[in-house]
Amino acid sequence: MIGRLSGTLAALQPPLLLVDVQGVGYEVLAPMTTIFELPALGQSVQLHTHLAVSETAQTLYGFIRDADRQLFRTLIKVNGVGPKMALAILSGLDGAALARCVAEDNVAALVKVPGVGKKTAERLIIELRDKLAPQFGDSNDIPLMAAAVPKVDHAGEAESALAALGYKPTEATKMVARASKEQPDADSATLIRLALKSMAPA
Repeated sequence: MIGRLSGTLAALQPPLLLVDVQGVGYEVLAPMTTIFELPALGQSVQLHTHLAVSETAQTLYGFIRDADRQLFRTLIKVNGVGPKMALAILSGLDGAALARCVAEDNVAALVKVPGVGKKTAERLIIELRDKLAPQFGDSNDIPLMAAAVPKVDHAGEAESALAALGYKPTEATKMVARASKEQPDADSATLIRLALKSMAPA
């Protein structure tokens, strides 16, 4: 098992990032709550990782905090929740926000996550009720990425990232359009943050 990576952030195309560890590049999928806290490209980064093995692939998931990795592992133990869905959940909700949804039986907020239907949302609430509250405090706004690489098509970058998380292309376009109206000169990282924030519970 690969439990941790320490290296240089070599490339970033949310939710995929590349970590160079002594000349070996590791492709890692990360939730947006981690993406927004990454250092600039070329800087040192350390990630807590989880290796998911299936019949067709071996996929590495990375997290800035070990608590987020533990939450990811808790989520994928819920019946009907796989790594892709867990990644989408943690991209739209941090641990505290998810704990609040569970505590308040907020099914409506959970079904906004791509791939989460009503039955899955209800199952999440039941199975996570006693597991989240002790771990997470109050939810804070997700910080922006420390230094985003300049991109010409920020909206396109944001739409691609949302689509990779499971949002339908038309839905991703609408989410980014709303975010662009809110902050016209925003970069892709900010557009993603605003788009996900609009889907999170109030």
